[in-house]
Amino acid sequence: MTASQISEDALQPDTCHPVHAPDGRSGLVPRGRAVDRLKARLLAGLRWSALLAGLAGSPAWAQGQVVALCSTDQGWCELAAREFTRSTGIKVLQVRKATGEALAQLKAESANPKTDLWWGGTGDPFLQAAEDGLLEPYRPRYINDLQAWSVRQYATSGNMVGGFYTSAIGFGYNEEVLRKKKLPPPKCWADLIAPQYKGEIETSHPAASGTAYTILAGLVQLMGEDAAFDYLRKLHRNVTQYTRSGTAQAKSVARGEVGIGVSFMFGFDSERFAGFPVSTVAPCEGTGYEVGGIALVKGARNKEAALRYYDFLMSPEGQALGAKANSLQFPAHKQVRLDPRIPSMDNVRLVKYDFARYGASKERRRLIERWEKEVGALPR
Repeated sequence: MTASQISEDALQPDTCHPVHAPDGRSGLVPRGRAVDRLKARLLAGLRWSALLAGLAGSPAWAQGQVVALCSTDQGWCELAAREFTRSTGIKVLQVRKATGEALAQLKAESANPKTDLWWGGTGDPFLQAAEDGLLEPYRPRYINDLQAWSVRQYATSGNMVGGFYTSAIGFGYNEEVLRKKKLPPPKCWADLIAPQYKGEIETSHPAASGTAYTILAGLVQLMGEDAAFDYLRKLHRNVTQYTRSGTAQAKSVARGEVGIGVSFMFGFDSERFAGFPVSTVAPCEGTGYEVGGIALVKGARNKEAALRYYDFLMSPEGQALGAKANSLQFPAHKQVRLDPRIPSMDNVRLVKYDFARYGASKERRRLIERWEKEVGALPR
């Protein structure tokens, strides 16, 4: 009942109103007092109803949770979860894992899925998850507001994988480290295999990192497979370590732990904007690139909450959080106001990346097995 529904007659102060005492005796009390009590109870009920309505519309009142895997930069993972919970009240249980490790987890739990949503990181492992039947289709209503390369990922995967962002592979180098060691900055893939860079290069492991697989598949498409593996064997001599994370190279270069890193260029740019003596290079011969992924997991226990998190992450607000977390990939949503620090890819020579072929599980497995046998097993 609302205040406007209370009868005016019920509030008229007539003379008396009959009541019954606990022992059954009847008596009369002034009707005005009875009405006052009734009115007080009604108003108290209305205030409580209003309070409940207000709480129901507030984030604190929202119920539920979403279990997510995030494969982009840790800072973006944390900021997105925090902002989504703040705006909806839905709790985010989220772990950051490299794409290769995230894919392995989804495979391991496929009989009893515990994850609802997977987002961020290179798109090839997402396409492999789609092929393996680990994902569920979702074509958002705002698809016409997304970049063409994002929409193509939906089409390629039967709407199981969306294109979340894009960025290109390149080199980052520490200017001070190279200057002290009197080493020239590399400009091309061919430069990295020079003996002078022995022990100065860090990259990631293709079995664990989607970034490393993007590098591997990009070189195969750029050079041809046999020539690419011959190149990678020579590069191996100069590599100091293969990390599990494909984003670790930017910080290693920024701290001066290595002179050169091979990863996505935006990571090195982030360190440069943070004040470190880091420069970025797009390889002169051309390079591979990623279309980062986002996907619903098949059998998600918290599907409604997962869809809300998905739509938040793909919204202009959610996409803009990347730059706020100093993760400078190019966003999928056309309405995002671009951060001026996001590197342009206009002058980067990109390979014609075949996502359908190199995103297939069989091809990925074959290339990684060949890499482990012909490259990873070699001494350095």
